[in-house]
This record gives sequence, structure tokens and C-alpha cells, in this order.
Amino acid sequence: MFLVKRLLEEDGDYDERAAAFGVAVQASRGDIAQLLLIGGADASQCGPDELLSLREAVESGSPALVEALLDYRIRDRYAESELLEMRDLARSWHEAGVEAELRRRTGSQDDLVRTRVQDDEYYRVGELTLGAMTVRDGHGAILTDLEELLGIRTACEELVARALDHDQDHTAWARAAILLAHRRDQATWMAAAALRAHTDPAHRLFGAELMRLIELFADSHEDEFAVLAVDALTDWSAEETDIAVLTMVLHGLHSYAGPCAEAALLAHAGHPDAGVRQAVADGLGTRLESRSLTDEAREALLALMTDVDTDVRVAACRQVGESRNGDPVLTHAMASLLHHPERRVQLVAVYGLALHDDERCVEASRRLGPPRPGFRDEEMGYLDVAWRYEWRRDGI
Repeated sequence: MFLVKRLLEEDGDYDERAAAFGVAVQASRGDIAQLLLIGGADASQCGPDELLSLREAVESGSPALVEALLDYRIRDRYAESELLEMRDLARSWHEAGVEAELRRRTGSQDDLVRTRVQDDEYYRVGELTLGAMTVRDGHGAILTDLEELLGIRTACEELVARALDHDQDHTAWARAAILLAHRRDQATWMAAAALRAHTDPAHRLFGAELMRLIELFADSHEDEFAVLAVDALTDWSAEETDIAVLTMVLHGLHSYAGPCAEAALLAHAGHPDAGVRQAVADGLGTRLESRSLTDEAREALLALMTDVDTDVRVAACRQVGESRNGDPVLTHAMASLLHHPERRVQLVAVYGLALHDDERCVEASRRLGPPRPGFRDEEMGYLDVAWRYEWRRDGI
């Protein structure tokens, strides 16, 4: 994947990208196919005979591969009847279970080989091998995608069950959470609220993520379900004992740091777990009315910028930068990170200083040089802000 990203940064031949897309699909590499689509490959340049069939993709159990074949530029190749048939196929795999279906098809009772693989840029799935047959366990996610494409409204309980068949980094979990959060209805809210009280941390984790997304996808902070989510997450943060769930709860307060939500975040600023502290750092500083920091948030972020964990430092520095308030104590704290041994800390310090119109970002950005191959998009996002400040300063 890293090599593909580097090649996409260097190669401007879009015909070659389309050809590479076809090769990636034929090789069942949905992750690479998706990356090529993002990088400008035109799937319509590949004829149907140059790609796997949709049936083969569904059978493979790879949501990324199916999604690549359902790219909007070639989606009309599939009649509704075929999509319904593929929905039924995905459902049969999901309901039978991959292991049972593999044994039925192969007739083998040998031991299975189970691994976890990256299916796309963000999510993983299970991969099961029995004899010469290898299948991924993403059929639940594929089913969810096909139902959504066909306009079929799946029951909330069914989507929650599909998610909880797997863990948080599985595609099925993400697909269900995103789809439910966009519904914005009472049934979804009641399901999320019920999960909060579940004894199993996995159920609570899904409930917290669902609440987080309900708030995140709101058109405004006055949205009925956004208000319910913020109130629930604020209360929840004071009582949750599981670290993973608590981290998700705090992430749910990121885009709405009113006084109560900010107090909930501050209560965990000194938590022993770095992931929790990072969630606090990510959430502090975002205000409804302005970008200014309260005194309490300012002091907490100054402390978090010196945290022993690099991810916490980066998150705190980014939030300080985006406050854009010109506080000399804050800009000095960011400047002190310009010589940090890790490049990504230096990058976020350059970014933060540029947002504060602090000219120390100029020399620091020159020392860092251009974005590294394979990290261009990420690093350009930080360096571009410094370059733009320099152009404004010099009247270019």
C-alpha cells in the first residue's frame, strides 16, 4: 500500500491508473483498487471482461473489492435483478457463517487457517483458508452495502447484530454504525441508549460510537439527536470504567465542547491511559461561539503538549494551533516542539505556529523540506499552511 501511494504521487498517467485498477481487481486486491480510484483511476475504462464478476467479489467476502466494482462510474452495468441476487448471496454467506459455508463447499473437516487482513485503507476483516479455498468474512458488511444501494431499510436491531458479530476495526462494524447514525430517528436513538446500559463492553463501545456519529453527522448543534447525544455522552463519561469505551465516549464530545462537555473532558486530562489523554487533547478547544480557549482548557493543553506520548503531544499541539488566539505562552510552547526528535511533532508545531501567524514557522518548514514520498497528503496539509503564511507575510 505504501508503494502504491508513492507511485500515485509520482505518476500522472491516468490511463495507467485505470489499467492498474483492472489488475488490482483481477488480483482481488480491493484495497489497492480503492486507492487507485481515490488517486484518479477511471473504472469505466475497464471493460466487464477485464474485471472480476460481481458474484466473484461477493463470494470473496471482501467489502473493499465489492465496493470497487460498485464504483459510481460502472454501477449501471449491474441490473437491479443482479444486485438483488448478490444481496441474497451475501445474506446466505452471512447467515451460514464463513467456516460452515467453507466446509460445506469443500467437504473438508481439516483445520482452518484464520488470519486478520487489511481489507481497505481503514478497516480489517478475518480471512479463512480451508484447503485451496480462501474467503474473507466481510459478507455482513457487503450485505449492508447492497441493501443500502437497493434502498432496502434494514431493521436497526439487525444492523447492530451484524456489527457486534465482529470487533471495532472490522468493516461490518463501521458500515452498520455509519448507516444507522445517518438515519437520525427515534428507533436508532433508543438502540444507542439501550447499548449504554449493557454489561458487555463491546455493546457499550458500539453504542458510544453510534452516539458519537449521531452528533458528528448533525447539520447543527441544535439538532434534536445531537443534543441528546452530547447530554448522554457527558453523563456517560463520569461513570464508564472500560478504557476503550471511555475513549470513544470522549471522542464523541470533540465537535461540541460546550461548558459541560469541556468539563467532562478535563476530568480525564490526567488519565493514566494515553489513548484517553489523546481523546481529551483532541476535544479541548473547539467552541460553538469562538476559537478562544477557556483558562482551564489552556492549562490542560499546555500540560498535554509535554506528554510522554507522542500522539498526545501531536493532538494537543494541533488543538492549540487551531485556537488561533495568538497567546504568547501557547506559541512559545509550540515553538519548543520545533526541535522535537519526531518529524510529525515538528510538522504539527509548524502548522500551529503558522495558524498563529508566527514567523518561526517559516524557517522550521524550510528545515523540514518537502513532504516525504508516501506521506505527501498528510505532510502537505501541515506544510501548506506555513507556506501560505510566508506568502502573506511577504505580499506574494
